[in-house]
Amino acid sequence: MIKDKLTPFSQNDYEVVKREVLYQGVFRLARYHVRHRKFGSDWTPIFTREIFERPLAAAILPYDPILDQVVLIEQFRAGAIANPQSPWLLEIVAGVYEHDEQPADVAQREAREEAGCKILDIYPICEYFASPGGSNESVHLYCGRVDASELGGIHGLADENEDIRAFTLPADEAFILLQEGKFKTSPAIISLQWLQLNREWLRQLWQTK
Repeated sequence: MIKDKLTPFSQNDYEVVKREVLYQGVFRLARYHVRHRKFGSDWTPIFTREIFERPLAAAILPYDPILDQVVLIEQFRAGAIANPQSPWLLEIVAGVYEHDEQPADVAQREAREEAGCKILDIYPICEYFASPGGSNESVHLYCGRVDASELGGIHGLADENEDIRAFTLPADEAFILLQEGKFKTSPAIISLQWLQLNREWLRQLWQTK
């Protein structure tokens, strides 16, 4: 059985001996002194890991099941300056939590801000850690039903220096771009792969609403 292959480790099987904040800005860098139980019966010695700490995030792929179109965005990303093609990346809508928001609320708010989208229905895809070797960031990923017939244009918040181009694309053309390696961010790659696998039953579900 699958469960027999999984270890029973839990929150009781590690210890944070010390945590130091090395930098605090929009994001935070912290050094953890930790130890944890090994796959054998003993514990590791205390070791250190530097963790890039950032707020929890939510991302959503807006999809029109009637037109069979997705809504994508493109924007400049300072973290992608090393990309040999361009630091302007094709993405899906995403953002971080503010205050006591729920993940689905974050996704719907960001859809309005970044793409002018009103989410008519929402379906959870998955939750995952973006890069757990060095960051605590986790992402709630969704697909959202929209009417894409009049979507597009330039969006974003001026006070955050956002300059975001939103556009629609037939789902099959988005899948071709995916196969060609044009997407460089995990929310876009995962959500488009998910849609490619689940499009038919999702269209049947949402076309009845």
